Amino acid sequence: MATFRLQGSRVLAVTMTGDAVKAKNGSMVAYDGQMAFKKMSGGGEGLRGMVTRRLTGEQMEVMEVRGQGTCWFADRASEINLVGLRGEKLWVEASNLLCTDAGLRTGTTFTGLRGGATGNGLFTTTVEGTGQAAIMSDGPAVVLRVTPQYPLSVDPGAYIAHQGDLQQHFQSGVTFRTLLGEGGGEAFQIRFEGDGLVYVQPSERNTVGGDV
Repeated sequence: MATFRLQGSRVLAVTMTGDAVKAKNGSMVAYDGQMAFKKMSGGGEGLRGMVTRRLTGEQMEVMEVRGQGTCWFADRASEINLVGLRGEKLWVEASNLLCTDAGLRTGTTFTGLRGGATGNGLFTTTVEGTGQAAIMSDGPAVVLRVTPQYPLSVDPGAYIAHQGDLQQHFQSGVTFRTLLGEGGGEAFQIRFEGDGLVYVQPSERNTVGGDV
């Protein structure tokens, strides 16, 4: 299995010994040793995944990197966060997924009627299995714990990913900015209930939430 490590907070170094990783297309910034690169379609496996991506716009441009040596990945100076999976599932916005072990399965899942981030639509990318995944954030990510006693409401523009036994609900007609007396905010919040972790970033993507 490839070895993931961060160099600083914005560059991911992946050391491979004949194994492979899947990474965001164009995110390789350097490598040493012998590497082979192959462009793939991402966001789902097989024909079903292809059709789902076409219908929903949850699009990932992915490349497979295989070889002996170290490959470095980065994307627009985004902060990088490592998530270790042990048979679990991670839900992540496609635009925030940088790299995964090749053995992890990727797909798409319906997450409800919401105003998604530009190009993401109503579905979220899933990563499942055992291995490492690297997700990106605009600024240092914050990991928030959700328990049955303490549900969590999140601005959809700040949401990156979540994992665990969580249920999502979309609350319309409520906006953080409206509560602050500012217009142009999101028309809904994402409410998480159950037991798990939610990753948020300290800035917001442009979403269509304000038009919902």
